[in-house]
Amino acid sequence: MRIVFTRVPRGECIARLYRRDGVVVELPSFSRRWRVPHDLAHLVTERELLLATGVFGSLAAGAMFSNVRVVSGKPRHDAAARSKRILTANRRGLTVAEVLAGVLHHAVEQRLPVPPYEKAREDWGVVEYRPFPWTPEDIARATDTLRDTVRLWEALDDTGTLDEFWPDVLTSPVPAETR
Repeated sequence: MRIVFTRVPRGECIARLYRRDGVVVELPSFSRRWRVPHDLAHLVTERELLLATGVFGSLAAGAMFSNVRVVSGKPRHDAAARSKRILTANRRGLTVAEVLAGVLHHAVEQRLPVPPYEKAREDWGVVEYRPFPWTPEDIARATDTLRDTVRLWEALDDTGTLDEFWPDVLTSPVPAETR
């Protein structure tokens, strides 16, 4: 899935997602007070840590959050029911993605010199009982990728765009309908 992040004059960011089903949706990012757009932090964190059930994997599968709007294409006849199934199934994954993206976002936003491995592990433990599945190198790589992506974002002019992608393999599974 192609994702185009666009600066808007108010200091905000809009992500336009070109889904494989031909539907194009927009996700506004209310990030004016931060240098790093929150949704950009989500994208990089989720992609680098292979989180298919986070925000972008869910959107790629057809989920629609309340602030997302269709800008072109024809949604499936069962789009609302499909979205509800995805969001219900991904509740825990969305929470994990929020926690981890928040940790990396904070580290890059505050220009912390050390990758936030311990903080990521600690915050993971608040929402998960399983052992932390990433190594210090995984967290360092994700943090470095976010830093590099933010450098590209900061180099844009006031209405510039940043093209990103979401790999098909990280599209969330869609639960079957229950009867």
